[in-house]
Amino acid sequence: MDDALAFSGLVLALSGQLVQEIHARVSQRGFEDLRPAHGFAFVRISRGGATTADLAEHLGVTKQAAAQSVEELVRKGYVVRRPHPHDARARLLELTETGWAATRAADQAAREAVAPWRAALGEARFSELVADLVRIAPPGPIRPT
Repeated sequence: MDDALAFSGLVLALSGQLVQEIHARVSQRGFEDLRPAHGFAFVRISRGGATTADLAEHLGVTKQAAAQSVEELVRKGYVVRRPHPHDARARLLELTETGWAATRAADQAAREAVAPWRAALGEARFSELVADLVRIAPPGPIRPT
């Protein structure tokens, strides 16, 4: 068995499963109008100081694609635009209370989604696995695929 190919396949399978599991749990909590990609946007917006251009860079998409996502999130009540204090042309993006509620739901969904893995490996091994992945994970944002 080729460990490199096995590792690649397993990480990709787990990643896809995790995204779908989190999405399903967020939807069950009343946020049926969100897509998995929205969660990646919420991560950047929640840190503060984000413009549409910042969001585009974070997501690895064009400014036009980011603007469309922002417009959708504003229309759905998850995000508001505020004046930028230093750039009259830009707008700062902020999560609304509904956006923060969706973010909290996603955080809890992520904890629940990995709970079976934690149980299967045990607390010590799970913590070691997380530490191992921290050492090899690439720096920078996690982007939707």
